[in-house]
Amino acid sequence: MSLWRREKPLHERLAEQGGMTMPTEVGRDVAPWHQAGVHGVPRPRQWDAVVTAEADLPGDAVHFVTLDDRTVVVDEDVPDDQLAPLADAVETQLDPPYRAEGARRHDRLWAVGASKISVVSIDDEIGGDAVELAAREGEVTLLVDGAHVFGAVPALEALGAGMPSYVVRADRIDGDLWEVVVLPL
Repeated sequence: MSLWRREKPLHERLAEQGGMTMPTEVGRDVAPWHQAGVHGVPRPRQWDAVVTAEADLPGDAVHFVTLDDRTVVVDEDVPDDQLAPLADAVETQLDPPYRAEGARRHDRLWAVGASKISVVSIDDEIGGDAVELAAREGEVTLLVDGAHVFGAVPALEALGAGMPSYVVRADRIDGDLWEVVVLPL
């Protein structure tokens, strides 16, 4: 044994002398690396598909929704037929309906990210473009464009049928077509 080697490290001896010893737990995993929080919680995936395509489009960004029948609804002032190369590239990996966002990378090269969406036709008259319906233990709250409103939207309530508590978010795509997300509480 070396002259400078100690039986226990100094911090352990000092803790014992100060009465600060902790009983050791038998069978405890010292490094539970598999638990969330140690490595962090991963961010949710933003896109279901990411592709590149060449297209002659004005501007540096474009946002569009492709419906089940392959109709393209564009947010910007871009002719629908000019988006065909971007939509075709997305559809090699993702079937409609989807929401897509394109960003110009170089001259004619575009990167496009797309996410699958649920589209519902709502015939009820709604005086806004964003609706949030929350139902909790029989109490229903309805927000239209962030403002509380009285009334009901039966088509949205039907989407949450069978769940005791839920939230339905709907954003108008065009006319009576809405992108909806239903989340149980």
